[in-house]
Amino acid sequence: MTTALLRTADELHVRPRAGRRAVVMTMGALHEGHATLVRTAREIAGPDGEVVVTVFVNPLQFGAGEDLDRYPRTLDADLKIAEDAGADAVFAPSVDEVYPGGEPQVRVSAGPMGERLEGASRPGHFDGMLTVVAKLLHLTRPDIALYGQKDAQQLALIRRMARDLNFGVEIVGVPTVREDDGLALSSRNRYLKPQERRTALALSRALFAGRDRHAAQEALRARAREVPATHARAEALSALGESRAAADTHAVAQASPGGPAAVRAAARTVLDDAARQDPPLVLDYLALVDPRDFGEIENDFTGEAVLAVAARVGTTRLIDNIPLTFGAAS
Repeated sequence: MTTALLRTADELHVRPRAGRRAVVMTMGALHEGHATLVRTAREIAGPDGEVVVTVFVNPLQFGAGEDLDRYPRTLDADLKIAEDAGADAVFAPSVDEVYPGGEPQVRVSAGPMGERLEGASRPGHFDGMLTVVAKLLHLTRPDIALYGQKDAQQLALIRRMARDLNFGVEIVGVPTVREDDGLALSSRNRYLKPQERRTALALSRALFAGRDRHAAQEALRARAREVPATHARAEALSALGESRAAADTHAVAQASPGGPAAVRAAARTVLDDAARQDPPLVLDYLALVDPRDFGEIENDFTGEAVLAVAARVGTTRLIDNIPLTFGAAS
């Protein structure tokens, strides 16, 4: 197939539509993570539908001192990746096409959820992101829009905007794609020098340590429910790798589901070690949050959660996260 390169919304609107249109929004510099989004869109849209990839580096998302000018522009390579993954069209508008007359005076506000974590580190970022997503949804008129779960707070805000403002579009999240060493795929990985990349691996290792601690605690609680409240319970828990002190039957039976505090501690141990490496990892935040509002969860929390981390290695800022389920919902 030949993927069409479109520069204006009018070019996109005159294209005949039979089935559903699925849109994948990007800022270019496409990699395998984006290709996975496009392939997923192709599966959802089906052979009669249409897959459109947008490529637009949104100036509203970059704050003072951020990397707008150095952000990679690789449209020819992007077009090839999109085509190989099954896109029907790449919509690559100019800034004037998206923002005729200059920066918009009326913008979408991300609200309180947009002021936490990434929003606190990058003030105004989510307002700019939601504004361009709203505009691109209007310009591309999709039935479905797909976004990666690596940007978990962004995905949550887009879902909330679509619901709160009655956008007639289905929002689909696609799981994070990782490189063989565990590093989450990102356009910014190319900035990492070899030693910096070794340090950056602490982000995924920290998340996996928190996940493993959570899994062990859930296994302990499940085992505690099965074994009678006798010496046999402590023996059974010890067999799962816990010390006898930690296997106190009453403590385990009464423990909060999954132990959010222990999950945070396990992840932070890895990050603290990375902070002593050369070059060091400079932590921005480690958070265990409720994806509905991105507020920190308490130790009695049950349900879906997100363990998220952001840090800088050298001059490159990276983010990552994994989903977890606590307590009765496991």
